[in-house]
Amino acid sequence: MPVARLKSAGRSAAEVWSLAWPTVITMLSYTVMQFVDSIMVAQLGPLELAAQGNGGVWTWTITAFLIGIISLVNTFVSQSIGAGDSANASRYAWAGIWFGLVAWLVVLLPYAFLVLPWAFGLMGHEPRLVELELAYGQWLMVGGCFTLVAKAMSNFFFAVQRPKIVAVAAIVGNIVNLALNYALIYGEAGLPSLGLPGVPGIEARGVEGAAIATVIGVAVECIIPAAVFFGPAMARAYATRRNWRLDAGAVKDLVKVGWPASIQFGNEMFCWSIFMTVLVGVFGTVHLAAGWAVLRYMHVSFMPAVAFSIATTSLVGRSIGAGNPELAVRYTRTALWMSILYMGAWGALMLIFREPMIRVFTDAANIDPAVSDEVVSIGAKIMIAAAIFQAFDAVGIVYTGALRGAGDTLWPGLMTIALSWSLIVGGGWAMVHYQPDYQSVGPWLGATAYIILLGGVMAWRFERGPWKSRPLVRHAGSGGHG
Repeated sequence: MPVARLKSAGRSAAEVWSLAWPTVITMLSYTVMQFVDSIMVAQLGPLELAAQGNGGVWTWTITAFLIGIISLVNTFVSQSIGAGDSANASRYAWAGIWFGLVAWLVVLLPYAFLVLPWAFGLMGHEPRLVELELAYGQWLMVGGCFTLVAKAMSNFFFAVQRPKIVAVAAIVGNIVNLALNYALIYGEAGLPSLGLPGVPGIEARGVEGAAIATVIGVAVECIIPAAVFFGPAMARAYATRRNWRLDAGAVKDLVKVGWPASIQFGNEMFCWSIFMTVLVGVFGTVHLAAGWAVLRYMHVSFMPAVAFSIATTSLVGRSIGAGNPELAVRYTRTALWMSILYMGAWGALMLIFREPMIRVFTDAANIDPAVSDEVVSIGAKIMIAAAIFQAFDAVGIVYTGALRGAGDTLWPGLMTIALSWSLIVGGGWAMVHYQPDYQSVGPWLGATAYIILLGGVMAWRFERGPWKSRPLVRHAGSGGHG
């Protein structure tokens, strides 16, 4: 019996890994773009690093609400395939595409040109910082159509277990982003402090150039899987060409089941945005730069766990669609220990190498050494908090993905709202006002408590929740889809 269990665990790990590793590359793609943007604009100074972080987080916040709904493409497609209804799969992929395009027109573009100028003006940042934040954020919103459609495409390919297509697109997109970053950020001047030449005939556009490069990189990531989606193989297997018309019923399904995931994901990003730009921002640009340096490493650490979460969503969805909830549990626990091992290792790296990791963002010839040392000192303290909660973050991320695969989105969404507002925002505000001597480290203590507690409640919900008896899609032999 132990041998049989060991073989079963090995098969589960192999299935999770085969789906997760290309997804890891894919999920790291946008994060790597932002990380590369940060490293490259950091060569210009702490002000530019803070602007890139603030502009990025407030654009990602509104996008996150929309991606929360689009992520349900994975759930519906995987459950449809598990139920033996492959033609139904592209119906939900197209619903995600249409939802993304409409949302870009009616949400993202008005947000870029009406809301962002007003919001950044309220934050009390210095005028030059506001100018750069706005330039970075507006460019990302203009290119938001590529981001949303790419997410619909990627969730479809994750669900049909073809993540390598999206991984290839991510690699090519990042190469494009890196090349254009160098050209558009530094232009003809190049980086003389590092002995690197400029690009003749190209104007140096700094933070704005980084945003333009990111938009073009994301567009490449969108176009490559779209070409495969429309190709003859996908058309034969999933009727991708036949189901292109707007299907109000499928869009309604995504919104009906996905709105709690939307609120969960978007609300969490909203709280983190307040946390960084308002609560940490109280202490000035140097504290913002230190915080964003830590967050960039956090994004690299947790995005692979998000990839395991997406793989879990797909595998749980298929298992539920096939009427096998126990298999869903096995996949989830396998993904969980794999994610904990990865993020636990990152926690150790953050703790041991915290100072040199932060110094990567401050070692530029034009930065005052005293300012650089201050950023490193603050960032190293914050990195200790980040190291502590790494494994707990893995627990929350994987269990959230498992619950989404089962279609259980309302309870996790409500709990995320309650905990994020009480601990990230409320706890951070309390530390700023009642323990100001802790400076920007204080709010990070509230964020640490949030991540630890959220992991615990998501684990409890999955292990004891009622999701096993509530499939979203019925087996093809029992009456079609729901």
